[in-house]
Amino acid sequence: MKVVRLAVPVVIQSMITMGVSMIDTVMVGQLGEKPLSASSLANEFIVLFQILCMGTGYGAAVLTAQYWGKRDIPSFKKIVAIMMRMCIFLSCLLGLIAYFAPESVMRIFTPEKELIQQGAIYMKIVAWSFLPTGLSLTITAILRSYGEVHIPLFTSIMAFFINIFFNWVFIFGHLGAPRMEIAGAALGTLIARLFEVALIAGYFLLADKKVGYRLKDLFKSGKGLYVQYIKFCIPVLISDTILAIGNSAISVIIGHIGFSFVAANAIVSQVTRMTTVLTTGVSSASSVITGNTLGEGDVKKAYKEGITFLSLSVVLGLIAGVILLGICPLILLSVKLSGEAKAIANQLMYAISFILVFQSAQTVLTKGVLRGGGDTRFLMAADVLFLWLVSIPLGAFAGLVLHLPAFVVYLCLRADYIIKSIWCSLRLIKGNWINKISR
Repeated sequence: MKVVRLAVPVVIQSMITMGVSMIDTVMVGQLGEKPLSASSLANEFIVLFQILCMGTGYGAAVLTAQYWGKRDIPSFKKIVAIMMRMCIFLSCLLGLIAYFAPESVMRIFTPEKELIQQGAIYMKIVAWSFLPTGLSLTITAILRSYGEVHIPLFTSIMAFFINIFFNWVFIFGHLGAPRMEIAGAALGTLIARLFEVALIAGYFLLADKKVGYRLKDLFKSGKGLYVQYIKFCIPVLISDTILAIGNSAISVIIGHIGFSFVAANAIVSQVTRMTTVLTTGVSSASSVITGNTLGEGDVKKAYKEGITFLSLSVVLGLIAGVILLGICPLILLSVKLSGEAKAIANQLMYAISFILVFQSAQTVLTKGVLRGGGDTRFLMAADVLFLWLVSIPLGAFAGLVLHLPAFVVYLCLRADYIIKSIWCSLRLIKGNWINKISR
């Protein structure tokens, strides 16, 4: 079954990626609550950058998936060239900001001087990983768009062990290395990202024979496809940027609520990412399958597949909620948190368990089926309206003005998941999300 072939490697890769993040959190968490909070807030800017890169990559993948279905390789290569130029620009720009102004970035997320100082140390080292990370993320999106999912998986497995090993060495000062603490976690991440780009970019530019993209293709003109790229890909980039900035705004709200809320959210969020990897895999597979099917010209089949993916997402959301309730209490026992932080973490766990079914549905629809169908402008509108006009103001009012319990605050901060899952489901059923791409 094609969905299994595409989704399983993505699921495993996502589990590995989230596993690295979780182990990072546990390792840094052993240093105390403040280093944990500092690295968590610093990572919000890094996640913003990663989302921009994924928006660039998966925006291009909307087109490359359909061009692969048509077997139009010249157009495929031109879209990749446009994408890689944009990726290099974004990576260098944000990497320079992270390196030269880390304190200014941290002040966006928290007013606490100690968190700013420690987060800046972490960010300045990780800034060197921005370009290799950007290239790895965007090339991975392209590889997946034509069904090549095993190379990214193999790379992630290797990077997993490299990251954990060097974290162990540099955070705690083993094997004669200096004890670098939070800086050691950043250095371990940098080494792993350099390894990833060497393997993924090396394969795509030197060894892949399906598309045969080579370094010289990066300099080819994208003439004739810029308008199409802007029409379908730029809305994805804008949408993901809006989401990234919105998620950062949510982190700002959380950061201003207090230390305990930040630390509790850092732990529970890592567990949540682990429980939603199945949804991530299905979302990625649904985007590729939808794009390939439309590229082949079978609209009816694409519609039926979309309905199936929606049903599957609801089931996966329910399963993820149950898993979260089982795993999270065990994780909380392994980290040093104050009594207040643990109480908040428990409230967040129940809130997230409830919201996960909506999160799963909207993820598969917005990042999978509807995106694969080229309905990118509709999705951009959905992201702008519900996150910025509902979730952020409602969450800020609940957390910073009314000082409501963590359970209620989180539901307010993620109200957009509920609204988007319903709105996008109606869009799917009506069938007006299907766009066949042609030059």
